[in-house]
Amino acid sequence: MSPGFRLAFLAVTWGAWMLPFFLFRPKDRPKAVQVARKARWGIALVAFGFWLNFLHTPATWATEFVLWRVAVASVFAAMGILLAWTAIRSLGRQWRVDAGLNADHQLVRTGPYRIVRHPIYAAMLCMFLTGVAAIGTFPAWPVALAFFIAGTEIRVRTEDGLLRGRFAGEFEAWQRAVPAYLPFLR
Repeated sequence: MSPGFRLAFLAVTWGAWMLPFFLFRPKDRPKAVQVARKARWGIALVAFGFWLNFLHTPATWATEFVLWRVAVASVFAAMGILLAWTAIRSLGRQWRVDAGLNADHQLVRTGPYRIVRHPIYAAMLCMFLTGVAAIGTFPAWPVALAFFIAGTEIRVRTEDGLLRGRFAGEFEAWQRAVPAYLPFLR
């Protein structure tokens, strides 16, 4: 398939992935009573990982989008889109970019939160792997993945710390039962 198809595929899948973040953005979300600003470092590292994953020469972007890459990218994109939509819907008023807690914060364990504690990060990993399948090159994507994982781990540990501080034993029981963002891996 043509290189133009690759660009259209990435634009459509990323658009579908980002849409729930805008559609379901809480309009009546209360101000956070606790915010962990250090988690922003995690966002920066994840963003740098994505940037590295898509940083290629024009010659690389001009290559054909072969069928096996389309198939693998489609599977990861579908999983990422599904996780993003269901996670945002499950979080409701509690969704925010910054790692923080509302005064009336609840421990969400429904929807995709039954499978992983951080399904939005799982969705982001799926979209990262969509990019790897669509245009990834060696050794760029493994280096980019290292930045992505480092940033995600910062976010996960920070958010888990906030939730542990608020929900104590209830959170710890959930943490023992449900993996962070990679299903079936503790």
